[in-house]
Amino acid sequence: MPDLFEYAMVRVMPRVDRGECVNVGVLLWCQAANYLGSRCLVDRARLVCLDPFVDLDAVAAHLTALRKVCAGGPDAGPAARLSGGERFRWLTAPRSTVVQTSPVHTGFTDDPPAELDRLVELLVAPPGPIVR
Repeated sequence: MPDLFEYAMVRVMPRVDRGECVNVGVLLWCQAANYLGSRCLVDRARLVCLDPFVDLDAVAAHLTALRKVCAGGPDAGPAARLSGGERFRWLTAPRSTVVQTSPVHTGFTDDPPAELDRLVELLVAPPGPIVR
């Protein structure tokens, strides 16, 4: 039977005052599988279209920190020592910064890592033609 999971998109909003963003990743938490994962796919050209002066190095540093906290590594600071669910909640807390997350959504899956890959393809990768 599929397990409930929660996910949020990771967005880069180069100019918070304008409210324009590009999806660059997905965070996925599945409590039943004790799985917390993240995948990022940054399209620098899309970000530069929103703001030619975006600090791409700062964005990369923020995304690296996000991935470290998600993974729970010892070099990721105090938040990385929280449980998987607590880290997911900490990472998805609303922020008014250049790197932020969407509201949390839910679904069901038998394979959290495969679901994470599917969501990245659907919500982050450059869109292709609509196939009906």
